Amino acid sequence: MKFLSNLFKKKIGSVDDILIYPEGRRFYRDSHPIRKTMIDEDAVKIIHRLHKFGYKAYIVGGGVRDLLLGRKPKDFDVVTNATPNQIKKIFNNCRIIGRRFKIVHILFKGKVIEVSTFRSLPEHRFEKHVEEQDYLIKRDNKFGTPQEDAARRDFTINALYYDIRNDSIVDYVGGYEDIQSRQLRVIGNPDISFREDPVRMLRAVKFAVLLGLKIDKGTSKSIKKNAYELEKASSSRMLEEYNKIFRTWRTSLIFQGMAQNSLLEVLLKEAFERERRKNPDFGEKFLETRVGKRLAIADKLLSEREELTPQIFYALLFSDLAEESLTKKSGGHLVASLKLALEPIFQRLGTPKKDKERLIKVFASQERFTHIEDDKASQNNFFRKKDFFYDAFYVYKINAIADNNDKALQSAFFWEISLRKRPVLPNSIGGGGGRREGGQQGGGRPNRNRKEREGGGGRFKDRNRKGGRQNGEQSKQQPESNSENSDFNESD
Repeated sequence: MKFLSNLFKKKIGSVDDILIYPEGRRFYRDSHPIRKTMIDEDAVKIIHRLHKFGYKAYIVGGGVRDLLLGRKPKDFDVVTNATPNQIKKIFNNCRIIGRRFKIVHILFKGKVIEVSTFRSLPEHRFEKHVEEQDYLIKRDNKFGTPQEDAARRDFTINALYYDIRNDSIVDYVGGYEDIQSRQLRVIGNPDISFREDPVRMLRAVKFAVLLGLKIDKGTSKSIKKNAYELEKASSSRMLEEYNKIFRTWRTSLIFQGMAQNSLLEVLLKEAFERERRKNPDFGEKFLETRVGKRLAIADKLLSEREELTPQIFYALLFSDLAEESLTKKSGGHLVASLKLALEPIFQRLGTPKKDKERLIKVFASQERFTHIEDDKASQNNFFRKKDFFYDAFYVYKINAIADNNDKALQSAFFWEISLRKRPVLPNSIGGGGGRREGGQQGGGRPNRNRKEREGGGGRFKDRNRKGGRQNGEQSKQQPESNSENSDFNESD
């Protein structure tokens, strides 16, 4: 009723059509737990300096949201009415990045504080919704007001401003109430929002799972309706989102949410085609499928401080597709059959060449783990030295557990024991102190060279950093200066 009453008061064709509180509703310190002392001291210094030079500035997005939910934020973003060039004149330790929307990274020792300028709404938001129109935002360098900036964000829970001057929260879109009711809701028309940025659909599912929120009916309905818009999303952004998901310890639940909202009919669709054909209730029973079981086991291993690479997760997702190709390989050419089966999904993902080759080797070597004869110790040692061995072993082990295959489990145990006997070399990455099977602590793992560890196939390294996997996301690193994704970071 409140939304309808406000709607009739607003002028048509203005930002007020989207906002629930056009003038901004303030929630003061007696109604919320956030205090300035909870905010990163460098972010506070940035805001004070912007105020000193006459600009408005607030903490915005995920930092405010997480504090209201009782979670520890991974970082704090600042929003201001100062333009990037004006910010650069005030701070020496900064750089302007971004192609789609210019933002500023202010650099401190060991961290980056992101400062963005209030953005304006796209012009089509003030026009009548046309079903056939392409609303995808390709360039977005127009600055605006705090009201416009709030209206053009993705979800209400990510559009709250925290004012350090009086510990108040400024809400234009009803985000404070949505957090209280644990609801995830799109700002404005969800059909337009998702067509402007299709990746928001994937992020909606991710946030709902990680934050324990319920997606409201209108948003969920729109996700299912617009799922195919995800085919327009850039492959680099999709790979970035997948890699973030793999670090959450909740990959299986997020993929279940994606299945329930019809996103897997578009995303990685080749990988799930076999399961979807077999199971008409694929979405609701995702965790009972082979791929669902594999992802749940991987999540459990991560929670026990095992180390899993992104390539292991991709291999777990593609295992059914690879297995199917190997059962009908033509002319006995195993690698050729794998390439033929996996190339369509590699192209859809935009998988880098080195990662393609690594995944092919992982799948091609799975049968090798069944050979455990002691008289072939020299061959086994040679196999262990392969750069893809670690990934291949964990894929084999997880598949064996998921399928409850006793013979494969025995083979996995053989290779697991042999791994523990290897010493930890000085430049190897530790196992995080987790206890492995058999009750042994630590344990050696095949050594990985520096280049491999830090590349796309490297293990996740951020779990001991401030705000790392505990909150389901990676700590912010200094990105490339030509990043095209900077305008979506405020909601992470």
